[in-house]
Amino acid sequence: MSGPSDYQPSNPALQWIERRLPILGLMHSSFVAYPTPRNLNYWWTFGAILSFMLGMQILTGVILAMHYTPHADLAFKSVELLVRDVNYGWLLRNMHACGASMFFFAVYVHMLRGLYYGSYKEPREVLWILGVIIYLLMMATGFMGYVLPWGQMSFWGATVITNLFSAIPYVGESIVTLLWGGYSVGNPTLNRFFSLHYLLPFLIAGVVVLHVWALHVAGQNNPDGVEPKAEKDTVPFTPHATIKDGFGVACFLLLYAWFIFYMPNYLGDADNYIPANPGVTPPHIVPEWYYLPFYAILRSIPNKLAGVIGMFSAIIVLVFLPWLDAAKTRSSKYRPLAKQFFWIFVVVCILLGYLGAQPPEGIYVIAGRVLTVCYFAYFLIVLPLLSRIETPRPVPNSISEAILTKSGKAVASVAVMLVAAGALFLGSLQDARASEGSDRPPGNKWSFAGPFGKYDRGALQRGLKVYKEVCASCHGLSYIAFRNLAEDGGPGYSVAQASAFASEYKVKDGPNDAGDMFERPGRPADYFPSPFANEQAARAANGGAAPPDLSLITKARSYGRGFPWFIFDFFTQYQEQGPDYVSAVLQGFEEKVPEGVTIPEGSYYNKYFPGHAIKMPKPLSDGQVTYDDGSPTTVAQYAKDVTTFLMWTAEPHMEARKRLGFQVFVFLIIFAGLMYFTKKKVWADSH
Repeated sequence: MSGPSDYQPSNPALQWIERRLPILGLMHSSFVAYPTPRNLNYWWTFGAILSFMLGMQILTGVILAMHYTPHADLAFKSVELLVRDVNYGWLLRNMHACGASMFFFAVYVHMLRGLYYGSYKEPREVLWILGVIIYLLMMATGFMGYVLPWGQMSFWGATVITNLFSAIPYVGESIVTLLWGGYSVGNPTLNRFFSLHYLLPFLIAGVVVLHVWALHVAGQNNPDGVEPKAEKDTVPFTPHATIKDGFGVACFLLLYAWFIFYMPNYLGDADNYIPANPGVTPPHIVPEWYYLPFYAILRSIPNKLAGVIGMFSAIIVLVFLPWLDAAKTRSSKYRPLAKQFFWIFVVVCILLGYLGAQPPEGIYVIAGRVLTVCYFAYFLIVLPLLSRIETPRPVPNSISEAILTKSGKAVASVAVMLVAAGALFLGSLQDARASEGSDRPPGNKWSFAGPFGKYDRGALQRGLKVYKEVCASCHGLSYIAFRNLAEDGGPGYSVAQASAFASEYKVKDGPNDAGDMFERPGRPADYFPSPFANEQAARAANGGAAPPDLSLITKARSYGRGFPWFIFDFFTQYQEQGPDYVSAVLQGFEEKVPEGVTIPEGSYYNKYFPGHAIKMPKPLSDGQVTYDDGSPTTVAQYAKDVTTFLMWTAEPHMEARKRLGFQVFVFLIIFAGLMYFTKKKVWADSH
């Protein structure tokens, strides 16, 4: 259904090309003259948003692949070095990681819009089925991408999800072995997932082309569900839809930028900042938020094979939706009962997402089973039944006759609902990922908190001193080079001071001309040396518990703040759960063990450590480290200073990130405003 086009290029070279390959005429008829229903609302802009996000994911993914090493021993480190040492590597990583969540958020809105307005009905069945195929490919791509950082949740997520295929009779074990490339998740698995994760987005792009083609053949649906009958029912795609989509994309970019620059870890998992360890299972293995409803369906069914069938059926049932709903009226706008059941279905999906993040026990399992029945009942019972018994309201004869009222209140109410739903999802994730068996760490006022937060240079230098004199004997900083101490956003040392600091360390190097290893003074390019030769030596020296590397400790530790704080955190940009936890643990040692608490021999009681039993003895005491600037030499001050320093080791580019974020926000707000007023002018004669 491309619009009529009489496009003739004026340039002789373009005319020569057009006579032989009329690509410009095709573009003009498809994206300029293409007739668009004049009553489309802003929910239709999510098609353009998804196209933009797909392009962004492919672009950032290709660049990231240039720096990523798909090897089980090197993958985690390659990601960290990319973020730290590649110019704007942190920006690329944040755009890609947050972009995955934004992509799924947009696709869920896009699908629910199609469900509400009946965009799957004749003659758009193939269009809908292609959309479901894109969604399935997105889920596979997202899962494989989540494995690539090779952190704890990546590794165990891959282990749990791939093991599901073993439930398939006869061929299940063979499929799992094929996915793993062996008999356990390991290096061959990572290579397979990297290859497929790189390939599938291009396959998605190909199916998107088919999706757009099918859209142009069948024509766009609209909120009233009536086909255009006359020229007055439509407007040209450009400039009308183009400008409207541009405004929608600009508004969506504000949300996208909110996460990229101010809350890059809000949608992630702290465990994924811990390198993959097959010997340590995380307390809660929870997938990304966009898989949670299906994960809840999987866990609500006690039989493994039935659970796998139920999980995949929850998606496959969408393919048959055009035939399950035989109602002649497309839009739920004119179907009162269908509208009510649609919103009940949305609530069911949100609650399933919440349950997917909870432990599979007690009332959560029962509720999951009830909601799973409700989910399938909507498609298999409610929609077929409504198509036979519901009496719809009268539908306008044409688009031009439809009353095009402003839907600001409806849009606002739906937006509030989506924010509340997102908060419920993310809050449930935080609760599920919280440290068990520990008191909640108290909040602190950090200089680096908030959109304009910066590191306290004095605290960074004092924290480095505490680390060197207290922590360095057991804990390494393997991702920090001495040169980083003199870089912008760091402790504020000069290059000469960083070189002098490095020379105080002995670094193992070699081999020399005789083939022997030797020690030499450190150089600015060297990384902080580990206090132990290997993990076994670290365990032997510390009662069997290897002290963790501290480079990422403030991002690898977190706790759930619970309701309603996780909602406030989204708007206040509170991301300091990790520093709060680290500071609390350093101050949480108590000599007197509370009644009812048993501490194993060789362990120490800590109020805030999960389980309260920690192998590390109390590291700090008043007066232990002397400060040159006259700051208090107390445990509280030591803890705050060293935590500030460790926050910098985890986020060395934080100040640059927030500074650039402010500039981007100013630009996007101005751009969105210009697009809005341009849209109003373009559409002035169309409404």
